[in-house]
Amino acid sequence: MDHQKLRDSISNAWATDVLPSLSGLVEIPAVSAAYDAAWEENGHLRAAVEHVRGWIAARGLPGARCEVVRLDGRAPLLFVDVPATPGAAATAGTVLLYGHLDKQPPLGDWSEGLGPWQPVIRGDRLYGRGAADDGYSGYAATTALEAVQEAGGEHARAVLLLETGEESGSPDLPAYLEHLGDRLGEVSLVVCLDGGGGDYERLWLTSSLRGAVQATLTVRLLETGVHSGLGSGIVPSSFRVMRQLLDRLEDPETGEIKVPEMVVPIPDERRAEAAELVAGHPEVAVPKLPVLPGVRRVSDDEVELVLNNTWRPTLSITGAAGLPDPAVAGAVLRPWTSVRLSFRLPPTADAEAARAALERVLTTDVPYGAQIEVGEFMVLNGWHAPTAAPWLEAALRQVGDDVFGRPCQSMGIGGGIPFMEMLGRRYPRAQFVVTGALGNDSNAHVPDEWLHIPFAKQVTEAVARLLDAHARAGAQS
Repeated sequence: MDHQKLRDSISNAWATDVLPSLSGLVEIPAVSAAYDAAWEENGHLRAAVEHVRGWIAARGLPGARCEVVRLDGRAPLLFVDVPATPGAAATAGTVLLYGHLDKQPPLGDWSEGLGPWQPVIRGDRLYGRGAADDGYSGYAATTALEAVQEAGGEHARAVLLLETGEESGSPDLPAYLEHLGDRLGEVSLVVCLDGGGGDYERLWLTSSLRGAVQATLTVRLLETGVHSGLGSGIVPSSFRVMRQLLDRLEDPETGEIKVPEMVVPIPDERRAEAAELVAGHPEVAVPKLPVLPGVRRVSDDEVELVLNNTWRPTLSITGAAGLPDPAVAGAVLRPWTSVRLSFRLPPTADAEAARAALERVLTTDVPYGAQIEVGEFMVLNGWHAPTAAPWLEAALRQVGDDVFGRPCQSMGIGGGIPFMEMLGRRYPRAQFVVTGALGNDSNAHVPDEWLHIPFAKQVTEAVARLLDAHARAGAQS
């Protein structure tokens, strides 16, 4: 494969074809179904899928078939099937390239001149919701396949799968995997482009992803609110009962999770990886967060902070109801309090077992006989990367040297990608490359999301080289 021709092809495609279409994708408010109850009527998810389908179909990849798959009541999915190049051996199997087209909501005020559905290029950055998470992925995967062919390389049969439910926890993906199972074939390599790392200087490889359990907890004690002078001291505050229940789940002093089903032993290799990350890349090991002056971190040991963020369970309260705004809060003993619980789970924890344990802990021996409701669950398993095959290790070393001028770096991620665990179970012998263009400051999920364009080009080139190496490894097996 002509590596210079590969690089030139990718650079030209990004400049002339990718960025204009990706900017058009940013303009579509394709908010994930969990945040848009009227997603079917609004049609934005369908519009996003059709937008990308049209672009890929017009690329002219030999033999490629683009299909929008829709199951009743489920968010649509784009399925692209690209035949192997003539020189790739059948033993290479199928490469599955994954990304998603649904987006997080705008979530707050964007900076002057920027907006969630307003694509803006400033220098090397493309701003807009979904540019980096994860709208670029389908463009990068398609461009990599094109460039391999133009540069005289090889690739196995490739399937591009772009879902529209990842930000909602991928609830429809199991049904689609079952529906498409026979058409996926024998997957031997999975390339996920929904990841990222600490900087834009090297290729970051995700070694683990946390799972999650989310639930809404409601505590009720009164049919209606009453004057606090009349009821306080006689009926307990729903907020106080809520505090007692939360203390069953989390140590209020340390943040340690008390539910045994949510805790797992940390593998020795991941402890070593965390120590290596802190020693070699201290500037990216722990994200630089907008901490207020005087606020201390949970620990002074950065290795422990990495492990807290990747292998230990945590609880965040991400929403609340039943609490009026302080400016209009009267002297009332409120009838109920509701909070949204968001647990991040270790990569190897059983998320369903954790969910069942959570429900049991919250509904057993409830203080004061309060009425407890636990529902609106979202349950996601985490993922732990398998050991890389020799061909993949060699290819990644070459990518690090030739594309980035620095070795690739592995690290655990505190977030989750449900698809990885599903595929890991379905294809236990497959190799996995979970990477992406996101950096710590790309602002995914928050205002001013942006894509680092030169880095996205390098990620595209890395994928192209891995596709060629995979096809050649299959030919030698």
